[in-house]
Amino acid sequence: MMQNGKGLQDPNNTKHQNVGNHDYQYHHYHQQFIQGDNEEDHQRKEIYTYDAPWTVQAMAWSYRLDPSSYFRLAIGSFVEEYSNCVQIIKKRSFSKSEEKEKVSTLYNACQFDHPYPCTKILWSPDINHGSRDLLATTGDYLRLWNLTDDGTGCGTMNARKEVILNNNKKSEYCAPLTSFDWNETDPTIIGTASIDTTCTIWDVATQTARTQLIAHDREVYDIAFAQGKDIFASVGGDGSMRMFDLRKLEHSTIIYESPRLSPLLRLEWNRQDPSYIATFALDSMRTVIIDIRLPSTPVLELGGHSACVNATAWAPHSTCHICTAGEDNQALIWDLSTIHSRPIEDPI
Repeated sequence: MMQNGKGLQDPNNTKHQNVGNHDYQYHHYHQQFIQGDNEEDHQRKEIYTYDAPWTVQAMAWSYRLDPSSYFRLAIGSFVEEYSNCVQIIKKRSFSKSEEKEKVSTLYNACQFDHPYPCTKILWSPDINHGSRDLLATTGDYLRLWNLTDDGTGCGTMNARKEVILNNNKKSEYCAPLTSFDWNETDPTIIGTASIDTTCTIWDVATQTARTQLIAHDREVYDIAFAQGKDIFASVGGDGSMRMFDLRKLEHSTIIYESPRLSPLLRLEWNRQDPSYIATFALDSMRTVIIDIRLPSTPVLELGGHSACVNATAWAPHSTCHICTAGEDNQALIWDLSTIHSRPIEDPI
């Protein structure tokens, strides 16, 4: 399987992909009021476990705002054959009186077939109630799925394939897609990365490619948009991280190259402070933090792992907290608030 700061705020939660085993656990810190002489906030740690019937290759949290979509996760299988699948996992809700006697559980609310393992899954960033509940996946092609309630009243859903987006319809063969990103500012824009050295920017509304560009000298392994709809970055097998502007695609900027040009596998843009990007190289135990205002040299390297890193995620509501995950079965949370004043050697 391919391996997959100045202003500071408090952390919330994180999201990313590449779980890599059958057993998925969700840790939730629940705020609860205790009635008595004085009311005080009390934290209760809840651990939910869902046992997938296969190795989990990709996953994504839903951030949709309507109550029926809370605690919802999409996971994709890794089976070494053509037939794979995606499951939508939800948390079973109970009334306040029921919660005292029953334990909340995760359950499979929907399952649909998917050709080949998903290389990435994302829910639509258009999270307003009433908008279509869309999910996107990549593998051989970019696919969009529409999720709807199945009307049984059991919290289960139906999935319908909306469209398959393919920019090379003249050939019966396709170059597999390694990753993609869904623009949060303009949800009609999706960018995909491919092993054929290209990135493609799709217009979801018209179901057409806005542009396709040769982004790297070798395979492109990941793509991510910055804040706004025009700036995106990519990493690839040539060991470089490059930044592009959709308004002037004739130029790109190499903002980092790994030592010995080792392939860079993933990048994560800090959503609260877009000056910072995290990345890691093939078979590396370290995560590199890049300040795009000071390109070429990492502002920080995070260790802590005893095996190669395979995922990173910035906290969505903090400029200074990041999680790194590795093949050593560890997920480490780091506080980068002192990034400019002292070395950061250990996770929190």
